[in-house]
Amino acid sequence: MTSLADRPLEDRIAAGYRELSPQERRAADALLDHLGDLGTYRATELAALAGVSKATMSRLFRKLGYEDFEGLREDLRTQRGRGLPIAVDPAPGLRERLEQEVKNLEKVYAALDDATLDGIAGALATARDVVVVGRRGSLGPATQLRRNLIQVRGRVHLAPGPGQSLADDLVGLGPDDVVVVVSIRRHAFRVGEMVEALLADGVRVLLLADSSLRHLAGTVTWWIECPITTEGAFDSLVAPVSVVAMLSDRVHEALDGAGARVEAIDARYELLREIDER
Repeated sequence: MTSLADRPLEDRIAAGYRELSPQERRAADALLDHLGDLGTYRATELAALAGVSKATMSRLFRKLGYEDFEGLREDLRTQRGRGLPIAVDPAPGLRERLEQEVKNLEKVYAALDDATLDGIAGALATARDVVVVGRRGSLGPATQLRRNLIQVRGRVHLAPGPGQSLADDLVGLGPDDVVVVVSIRRHAFRVGEMVEALLADGVRVLLLADSSLRHLAGTVTWWIECPITTEGAFDSLVAPVSVVAMLSDRVHEALDGAGARVEAIDARYELLREIDER
């Protein structure tokens, strides 16, 4: 059975709500009402929002299993570290946000080298099939990579397809194929098991992920770690999206016939009136 210390705040409140006094219930309701930005308040401010005394709020923290408000904040930091959109500190200003994004980009590019990137681009350019996997928050960068690559080569697929499961799209691949897995926390499936099954089939795997999947770095064919850290409630996808654009450019350079395919697609756009360039 899960102990109280292992439960998130909302579960702790639900488990003990009936035993709380009316004043403590008001305090608990205030915590739930401000769950998304709870860490940006002081204990006295939360007490004022709830219309209770600071002593009542402190008593509630202890009943919920926290030593004090700082213990609750530490629990929120842990949940934020797992990818939950919780504001533990005030949202960063424009300058602070820019500085963090630059740090994330510098970190991801400092870990890369031209030889590795040339190997990845060559594999993506010459593979029989390229399958790009991305779900939940990872769907955006995955979709962008597939959209870019399909401009310069054929047989690029996004998985899972509409109405499909991952198993439908990944079975039958082999050494001639490449699977690009984009997975940013919180992860929507068992990435480790999926990667293991693909590698067992001889499939080459590029894993584009945040540090929470670093334990898989030594098992995949290629690993690119994308920092997503911010001081706000939400992770940043600036680094993953930048890497997608960079890889797409390198594949374009590696393909001699890319220009002809781009022109053919553009002509088909014109024929079907799919793009309005006004």
